[in-house]
Amino acid sequence: MARRQPRDHDRPGGRRLRGRAAVTKDVDIVTFGCRLNAYESEVIRKRAAEDGLADAVVFNTCAVTNEAVRQARQAIRKARRERPGAKLIVTGCAAQIDPTAFAAMPEVDLVLGNAEKSEAGAYAPSAEPMRVRVNDIMSVRETAGHLIDGLKDRARAYVEVQNGCDHRCTFCIIPYGRGNSRSAAAGEIVEQVRRLAAQGYQEVVLTGVDVTSWGADLPGQPSLGQLVARILKLVPELPRLRLSSIDAAEIDPDLLRCLAEEPRLMPYLHLSLQAGDDMILKRMKRRHLRADALKLVAEVRAVRPDVAFGADLIAGFPTESEAMFENTLRLVEEAGLSFLHVFPFSPRPGTPAARMPQLRRDVVKARAARLRAAGEAALVRHLDAQVGRRLSALVERAAVARAEDFTEIAFEGAGQPGAIVRLRVTGHDGQRAIAHVEALEAAE
Repeated sequence: MARRQPRDHDRPGGRRLRGRAAVTKDVDIVTFGCRLNAYESEVIRKRAAEDGLADAVVFNTCAVTNEAVRQARQAIRKARRERPGAKLIVTGCAAQIDPTAFAAMPEVDLVLGNAEKSEAGAYAPSAEPMRVRVNDIMSVRETAGHLIDGLKDRARAYVEVQNGCDHRCTFCIIPYGRGNSRSAAAGEIVEQVRRLAAQGYQEVVLTGVDVTSWGADLPGQPSLGQLVARILKLVPELPRLRLSSIDAAEIDPDLLRCLAEEPRLMPYLHLSLQAGDDMILKRMKRRHLRADALKLVAEVRAVRPDVAFGADLIAGFPTESEAMFENTLRLVEEAGLSFLHVFPFSPRPGTPAARMPQLRRDVVKARAARLRAAGEAALVRHLDAQVGRRLSALVERAAVARAEDFTEIAFEGAGQPGAIVRLRVTGHDGQRAIAHVEALEAAE
């Protein structure tokens, strides 16, 4: 039986390629891509309501792969067929990077940039309507602290602590959609977390484009670890705090200390590794080498033995030889990774990697399949170790919960979405753990 690969949206920071429509009266928000987009879609929902937007569909797009852009365009065409009279608005990274292409679609009424999509009045009727409102994202210098009361139909909440990226990995187009790195103020973040905890959320995820760079542009250059410590101290009513995808090159001593000393900081790190071969990492213009990744996981495990690791890995990067790919394949087991998100390399126009000597697509696809198979085997090893354990888990939806180390669990017994339950793991199906409820830890 084929085992299910962990889905993109099964992890913090994961990239979703399928849109998720959330309906508010007669305005739909269709979200593609990362957790940051999911958070910003709630800001869009709030702005659209304040601006009096009606009979509309807003597409918050992703540009991480060509497939993400293709699926967004497909969804726009489908929406026009199903809602011929609705106003169709396109925003997000794909719209920021290539607004002309979306404006040229006859189905589209308005294109908004990533900075414009969260602005007050962005969705209000205009006496002089402009079909494209997209400014230079590199000119944006601040990240506003948008206060929301939660995310529709989600058991956990997300807080944008940072946006943009100062690094220029050769395969990545996202900085051109998000701009340079900029951090939200610590006080605004704490207030947002406190607000969400007051709304009853048991778990909050700190998210951004390059989360570990948080604070570099703020006075005194505070670290992400210092922010985490501050949140846990000032919001004692929050049971669980989680981090989205982090860069292996930037974990700081304060964050390591929090992992060691703060049980409310969840023992799961999703690492932006991308490859396990030093030459490929250099050609990607990553800031870590293979040994750095192995050192990081060892340091974290030394202070937090119950930690689990996930990773983003790219298969078939330009110039990758079989030996180079084998180095990445071996890293899965050597680093003890449990959850993989595998990208077949997708050349993005405008990036240096798109101009490098490309591998044949059949080779790229075959290597991605092998890497996914290694991920499936790693997941089985991880699930084997869970059998017999008693775990605290957040209920995500009916009969499905997520453990502190982000293991997905199918369970029997009572537990409403958003509640924290105590489970005893009795087995697994190769895809997720199987358990029954022993106790309810938090009020539903």
